[in-house]
Amino acid sequence: MTPDLKTSPPPATLFSEDAEAIAKQLDESAKNGRDSGKNKSTQIRRFYDELVGWQERIGTDEQKFKDYEAFIHMLNAKAAYAQGRKLVTQEFVEWLNSCIKQVTDTRTLNHFRLHFEAMLGFLKFFKRD
Repeated sequence: MTPDLKTSPPPATLFSEDAEAIAKQLDESAKNGRDSGKNKSTQIRRFYDELVGWQERIGTDEQKFKDYEAFIHMLNAKAAYAQGRKLVTQEFVEWLNSCIKQVTDTRTLNHFRLHFEAMLGFLKFFKRD
């Protein structure tokens, strides 16, 4: 479930097949038993919106990336908190953590944002049922 954000150019499937597979897994985990009702689009979107906010502040400035990198990593703590409040599944937290670990510069931050955006689109598609 860990996409490869570090290669340049990104893998051809990062924004399509990889994003779709993750969205499908997140949707299925939220429909099963104890995790029913979790990973709602609006909750996941909050994490995406915060990531976009950091990327907009940083742009392509590597020094700004270093200045704000800790705040990007704080998304892991926010995801753990959301899991503790039963708003997201462990699968979402693990996916987010694995992606954030790969964000090491402005290029990988952009890859992650685009991957997250694609995954959100697929997640919305699966939740239409």
